[in-house]
Amino acid sequence: MTRDIIIIDYEHAKGIKYMIIKEVITKKEAKLFTDFPNKLFKHIGAYVPALSFDELNVFDKNKNPANMYCESVRFLAIKDDKIVGRIAGIINHKYNESFDTKIVRFTRIDMIDDIEVTTKLIDSVIGWGKSKGMTEIIGPIGFTDMDRMGMLVEGFEYLNMFITIWNPPYYKEHLETLGFVKDVDWIESVIPWPSVVPEKVTRGAHITRRRFGYELVKYKRKKDILQHIYEAFDVYNRAFHDLYGFFPVTKEVMDYYIKQMISLVKLDFVWFVFDKHKKVIGFGLMMPSLALANKKSNGRLLPFGLFRLLRALKRFKTIDFYFIAVDPNHQGTGVLSMIMEDGIKQGIKYGVLQALTGPELELNVKIQTQWKDFNPSNYKRRRCYKKNI
Repeated sequence: MTRDIIIIDYEHAKGIKYMIIKEVITKKEAKLFTDFPNKLFKHIGAYVPALSFDELNVFDKNKNPANMYCESVRFLAIKDDKIVGRIAGIINHKYNESFDTKIVRFTRIDMIDDIEVTTKLIDSVIGWGKSKGMTEIIGPIGFTDMDRMGMLVEGFEYLNMFITIWNPPYYKEHLETLGFVKDVDWIESVIPWPSVVPEKVTRGAHITRRRFGYELVKYKRKKDILQHIYEAFDVYNRAFHDLYGFFPVTKEVMDYYIKQMISLVKLDFVWFVFDKHKKVIGFGLMMPSLALANKKSNGRLLPFGLFRLLRALKRFKTIDFYFIAVDPNHQGTGVLSMIMEDGIKQGIKYGVLQALTGPELELNVKIQTQWKDFNPSNYKRRRCYKKNI
């Protein structure tokens, strides 16, 4: 049964008006929740929505296996019979148990520029979290490390990536007014695509192959990827284990993301690196930018959204760096050079002009350093906030 919290919002000369905070229960409410930011920011040139289909599935206990160990709730803020905000709360019980924390996460926060709306939305998640024994709230951060996270605090004028969040500047102002402070920042960079493979990269790749016997493997059929994908995700888990908010991806969650992405990956930009024992030690994924194609469809796959996405995989000038994961025991041996050597060649073949790194932790010196020879420009910053409750 839907629980509606009626809150007296403000008083006008003509009478008292009300705001309702409604928990999302029905399929209709879930769709309204998903569509709200797409309507609110449709006129904003920099805004790119998430895929609505994926957003509906992520909270579905029968479709997203992260719900096996996460608990979640969604709320809508309604004023004068009009939706004016949304927010979701998540408790990742496995993460809390592993790190001995009592954290409730907030995610999918969107609202009009009204501090009272933001206050009531945040209070709803805080109240829910406290009822479950939580003592701290952080966000925006999702179910897993592969979910959208980080509130944009710099670079509002730039188009967001297919996998990132866009929000206006007043979001930051509202949260800080409510006592939230910075927990961690991510940096995003734009990198001009080289016209030739740098000699340093070629030399590094050659030395790595000769010294360690590593082999770079690419596949021509998507079904061939599947024979090594679990091994590659194990590398992903080990490579990013110590990063902020990270919890290892389970096999069920791996299957969820594989199913979500397999139809969109472009095989020219998927790499496996094997050691001399034919064991996966590196895994890289880049993607042609799907942002503009998805924006034109406003996050919908039908009737033309899927066609636009598939067309964007054939004609593109921007590449998104999703991740390059290297087994910790083989980091610093040149695996990155092997992937970058072929990646640059592929980009030149397709006429790529630039690459976007995606969010990278500000304090992750290793990942920041790896791009220094490519003249990166930091153009966005996003933040995860925290507050004791």
